[in-house]
Amino acid sequence: MYFALGTVVSFLINYFFLSSQNTGLDIFYAVAFGAAWGIAYYLDTPNFTLPQKFGLSFAAMGILVLAGTLIFSLELAIPSILKFSTVFVAYYLIASFRASKSLRK
Repeated sequence: MYFALGTVVSFLINYFFLSSQNTGLDIFYAVAFGAAWGIAYYLDTPNFTLPQKFGLSFAAMGILVLAGTLIFSLELAIPSILKFSTVFVAYYLIASFRASKSLRK
């Protein structure tokens, strides 16, 4: 749900307000944004240790770079990592202000 909602909202913002003139690239960046929210929410349990959370997030960023490089180019794939990591960190920053340190609870 977080993945789908994050992807749709990000795409709509990019498409209507930023209009990069490349819809495929807008979709790719929206998927990176949605994936960050979805993975952060999935990892937001005590079942995952901090090294596991880091490892899975870095693996997701690697997949984004690989896919972006294959579809577009490395120069266009790099911003997807920046979007992913920014959203991922923002999720945990917001969660840190809660007493439970989680957005799930």
